[in-house]
Amino acid sequence: MPTKPCADLSSLDLRAVSGEGSRITKAEDTTANGLKVCRVTGLLAPSIGFEVRLPTETWTQRYLQVGCGGLCGNIRLTAGAADGCVPLQAGGFVVAGTDMGHQGRDASFGDDPQKRADFAFRAQHLTAVAAKKLILAYYGRPQAYAYFTGCSDGGREALVEAQRFPDDFNGIVAGAPAMNFQVQNAVFHAWQARANTDPDGKAILLAARLPVLHKAVLAACDRLDGLEDGLISDPLACRFDPGSIQCREGTQDPASCLTEAEVAVVRKLYDGPRDPRTNERLTVAGPLPGSELAWAGVYVPASTNQPVFSRFIALDALRSVAFEKNPPAGFGLDDLAFDQATFDRLRPLHPLYDATNPDLSAFEAAGGKLILWHGLADPHISPVNTIAYHVALDGLMGRKRAEAFERLYLFPGMYHCAGGDGPSAFDLLTPMLAWVETGIAPKAVIARQLERSGVSDFGAPGMRGTGPGNPHGGLLPEGGPSAHLIQASPSAGIVRSRPVYPYPGVAAYDGHGDPNNAESFHLSASEMAFTMPAWMGADFYRPYVPLQR
Repeated sequence: MPTKPCADLSSLDLRAVSGEGSRITKAEDTTANGLKVCRVTGLLAPSIGFEVRLPTETWTQRYLQVGCGGLCGNIRLTAGAADGCVPLQAGGFVVAGTDMGHQGRDASFGDDPQKRADFAFRAQHLTAVAAKKLILAYYGRPQAYAYFTGCSDGGREALVEAQRFPDDFNGIVAGAPAMNFQVQNAVFHAWQARANTDPDGKAILLAARLPVLHKAVLAACDRLDGLEDGLISDPLACRFDPGSIQCREGTQDPASCLTEAEVAVVRKLYDGPRDPRTNERLTVAGPLPGSELAWAGVYVPASTNQPVFSRFIALDALRSVAFEKNPPAGFGLDDLAFDQATFDRLRPLHPLYDATNPDLSAFEAAGGKLILWHGLADPHISPVNTIAYHVALDGLMGRKRAEAFERLYLFPGMYHCAGGDGPSAFDLLTPMLAWVETGIAPKAVIARQLERSGVSDFGAPGMRGTGPGNPHGGLLPEGGPSAHLIQASPSAGIVRSRPVYPYPGVAAYDGHGDPNNAESFHLSASEMAFTMPAWMGADFYRPYVPLQR
């Protein structure tokens, strides 16, 4: 129970947290999700906004901090990957979030070096310090356990915390992390947009053609896990040649094949950019087989003139945050060269923004636990980034040592942070609580697929999508494409369920049970296999000294 009125928190001195100008802006009793809370908002100098909600009757001495998405600019307090987590639903956590030091949807904050640092690493850490100070002042005792959860850039923020501030949190859940921030935004999305554009600036591959491609991919790889169910459980093992569905002149129905130009685009989207002189890769990987329907609105529009998400996110990064010195006004994607020189210009800020350092020895020593997760059909951030980090962690620290504090879960058919064709409703927070508080390490996680209440019109103008389906927090420009917004109604029934085992484990069907029931699956004798490909940023996944500016 609180030891003082909520309003008294207004006078709490936060100058020791972030200097002069740091202050509480409001402290008031209110309700959130039907629970009584003390809602506190504040500012950490120079411009980091934060919010903390402290339960007045239901606190269980747990603290949960929620990451932002996209380039942030707004405060999010809804925890993902916690479907059905009873302690969270019952109001057992103090919950906090931050806008990462700037307000608004665009990337203009990148003009200010201080705001770059706030976004890169300061905001989440200082919010944690301030929230813990509020907890002590309000309840008269500290939290017993602190947790962090986030997806997309929130996943990057989660890993920044583990790597830079190993004492901040006992348990961290990092989903689809944009850990490879420099390459992800400035190269991957720029390439995906450019690769699907003809010399006149028109899109070549359109969303209406994606079902043809996806059907062919399933025909080639769906049965690899022993069950034909529309999901590819191990896309790393899928060998699909887009040329196999190229139309043969005069002998095929165009509705069942792709044109030569479309096939060329598909190859580029899967493969990613390469230096034209050395043929060396500039990204670790493109989207994985099975993700094709999710490309709609991201880098494959509905019509030739429709803008795509990849173009917006790439331009925001390239114009404002990716380079030490921003390019001149009017810089466009056509001005970007996909080569070694461009990559080298991105390198200096790798240790500022990125969270790919596999040396978690300090986090391990602090007793921290880490759960990574990613949807295998994610079009925004290739799951290979997260797999590469897990493998790098194993390689540096050794598997036996790493598995004492880290797990990776990969969800077949799941898109970016939510939705998709596979089971995507699951709870990783409860297993994390058990791991941290009782020492019980997580094993298989049951993911459920719920009846959909609606699927957004990909790329439809005006679709803002700031809910769980859009982890980018409404960053999309007005009239631009929406993120995937696939929602389940509150009373939705379960379509199917599936166990998801820690990497490299894969679920296998038992051959006779209900294929829509998780109980009909077991751990396969075969495992996923991954080797870091040769690419320009392979050294990013080695230990480095974080940049502190």
